[in-house]
Formats: sequence, structure tokens, C-alpha cells
Amino acid sequence: MARQDKAQAILGLGAVAMRDRLASGALRAVDLVEACLARIAELEPQVGAWAWLDGDHALEQARRLDHLRQSGKPVGPLHGLPVGLKDIIDTKGIPTENGTPIDAGRVPSEDAWIVARLRAAGAIILGKTVTTECAFMHPGKTRNPHNSAHTPGGSSQGSAAAVAAGMVPFSVGTQTGGSVIRPASFCGIVGLKSTFGLIPRTGILPQSPFLDTVGVFARSVEDCALLAEVLAGHDPADTASAPMPMPRLLSVAQSNAPVLPVFAFAKLPGWDQADPQMIAATEDLVDLLGEQCFEVALPDLEDVAAIRERINFAEMAKCYYGLERRGRDLMSGKLKSAIDQGKSVLARDYIAALDWRELVNAGMDAVFARCDVLLCPAALGPAPEGLDDTGSALFNGIWTLSGMPAVTLPVFTAQNGMPMGIQLIAKRGDDARLLRTARWLAAYLENLDEEN
Repeated sequence: MARQDKAQAILGLGAVAMRDRLASGALRAVDLVEACLARIAELEPQVGAWAWLDGDHALEQARRLDHLRQSGKPVGPLHGLPVGLKDIIDTKGIPTENGTPIDAGRVPSEDAWIVARLRAAGAIILGKTVTTECAFMHPGKTRNPHNSAHTPGGSSQGSAAAVAAGMVPFSVGTQTGGSVIRPASFCGIVGLKSTFGLIPRTGILPQSPFLDTVGVFARSVEDCALLAEVLAGHDPADTASAPMPMPRLLSVAQSNAPVLPVFAFAKLPGWDQADPQMIAATEDLVDLLGEQCFEVALPDLEDVAAIRERINFAEMAKCYYGLERRGRDLMSGKLKSAIDQGKSVLARDYIAALDWRELVNAGMDAVFARCDVLLCPAALGPAPEGLDDTGSALFNGIWTLSGMPAVTLPVFTAQNGMPMGIQLIAKRGDDARLLRTARWLAAYLENLDEEN
């Protein structure tokens, strides 16, 4: 029982607290990994978050990192912290099968750029998390940790579920439509989709290079900031990234805002399709924020969902050409249909669709001149029942197309007990300010709960 209590106490810590204890020697990486593996052994049969897991390999990394700390040598910012990686992120010597039988048994010879970055920072690669087929819509085996009869979302379903189930302190996913924000909302955790280009994507399965964005999952805003800060950087092999100073995501997220933040509330296209519970909860939050929040009319974004899909499918047809040649008969109907639609997109229409990123950002400049962040639902409602549908990305795709950073906070609960998230969006490059505002809102709501 004492051992179980110890493991529970360890897993109850946030990633930032774990980092500090690991650095001081108050916590051993081996003990942390053992606690994670015990939780996985307990819950994995119901949740199914992992595509590949080797406990011995994780413990070997932990023992090496404990020895390094004991030697007195410098340690990295993620020293001894386990992380889960979406199974479209290449890991040297570890299977990366992209959620498709076409790539069954595939073992990369090189790490993705962000995996090399994680290893250099002292992180432990705990395992590979389940993705939907080729990071598209056909679901994998993962179930929602809050209720196994409900979807965890997609396509980063295993990454979100593993964090929500307490199996790992944080994890990495990707978003091309809504694949970070939506599963984070469905699973009741914090999810950050970074500014497009902030985190390089070399070594990650490309689906739509104009849209693909790396994101992170954790149980707090600070923990997301810790991981995203390490992943951010410049890789010349990814033309979306650019040379820049290291973003101070964690220190800014932990700092106090110089003035109270201002929120703009927007009813996105498709507002009438949202669950009445999500609409009521969002409007209640707007009322609660009072003078700090005002409703704003967005520029005309009615066509953005179709525009984003056009880009997505056209680029998917190109990027998945090799996969299709090797195993079209092994693809789901959903994936084949999307690829076929992409083949039919005219070059004129595709090139014109690319112009919409700058159009949306220009239209949003007037909104962000009056507020710190935009506030809207993270999904249409709670996670749908059933596992055949990973949910709609209607409230996410706009911000993926625009390249703006977005974060979701688990602040609502539906009548059936399932979590629902609120989404905050900021200008491109304002990831640190976005995280600081999100942390302020999370603390504000927590204090209200304590008072009541």
C-alpha cells in the first residue's frame, strides 16, 4: 500500500514540480517512470492509449539520467521527465507506424527534429501514443478515460488520453484541423496548438504542410509551456520555421499580467450546431468575466472551413501518394475519399485558397487591437458517444488555417459528466501572452470554485 501511495503522490505532481524535484534529487527518474508504468498497467486495457511501449527501455533511460544527475554534470530542462509521442513522429529504433497497416513494422533510422530536441533536454521517451489512421479521421483503439463508451477525439487521441488518465505528465501531438484542441477538450486536459512554424516538423508524417502544426498536452498551462518551450526552434529543413530567440513561454506563463486581461467572445460559424450545454456554459463564462469580456463580430469566415478542407485534401493527395501506391486497398473509406477529393481540386482553386491565411489574419487584426485573446468553445460539445466518430473540428480549423496559437482549458462539465473545454486564441507569435492569459483564467476560475 505504501508503494501505491508513493506512486499516487508522484503522479499527482505537475510536470513543473516533477522537474524541480528531479533536478534537486528529491525525486528519482526511475521512481517516476515506475509510477507511470504502474498507472499504464492499471488503465491501459480500458483506455488503449499506447501504440508502442517498452517499460524496460524507459527504465534504462531513467537509470542513465539518474546517474547523470548524481555525477554533478549539468542536466537539461526536461531531465527525467517522461513524454508520450504521437505515432506519426519518427523515433530512431522505435516503431513509428503512422496508424496504418501500410507502415506496419516501420522503424525509422533517425529521430524527428523534436525527438532529438527532447533527448537533448533530458526527456524520457516513454512510448508512442495511438493516432487515427494516418492522422486523419478513421479512429484507432483509444477510448475516452472519463467514459470508455465515448471517443477521445482525434487524431492525437492517444496523446490526449494518456495525459488525461495520468499515465504520463505530458505528450506531443499534431493538428491539421482540430487534432490537439478537440481531443484535449474531450479528455478534460490542457492542449496547446502553437503558432504555425514555432515548432519544426521534420521527421513527422506530413499530411498538409501548409496546415500541419505541432501541439502539446498536459494537465496545466505551465506544464504545456514547459514542453512547448523546449520544442520551439529553427530547423532549416522545415521552411515554416525561422531563426528566432528562444521563446520564454514558461516564465511568461508563470508571470503576472501587467493589467487584467481583456477577452473578446465570438460566435464562430456553426454556432447554431453547438450543443446547447456548450452554448450556455460559454455564455455563462462571458457573463462571469463581466467588463473584461466583450462580444465581437468576426470578419466573414463562413467559407473558411471549406477553404481549409480544400487545402488539406489537395496536399494530402500529394503527401500520401506513396502510401496510396503501396496499399490503397488497406486504407479506410474515409481516407480514400479524402485523397480522391484532393485529386480533383484545381490548381487555381488550391493556390487561391492559400491566400486565405493572410486574409483571415488581416481581418482579425482589428479584433486583437481591442483584446488580449479571443474566447470561444473548443468543440461543439462534449465527446460524442461511440468510437466511430472522432468529433467535429468546426471550431478549430479556422485557427489552424490562420496559423494562430490556440489553447483549451477544461473548465466545463456536461450533464453526463463529460468534460468540455473553452478555447483561447491569440495573434500569431503571441504564444507566451496566450499562455499567460490562459493561466490567469484558470486561476481565476479555480479561486471562484474555492470561494463557493
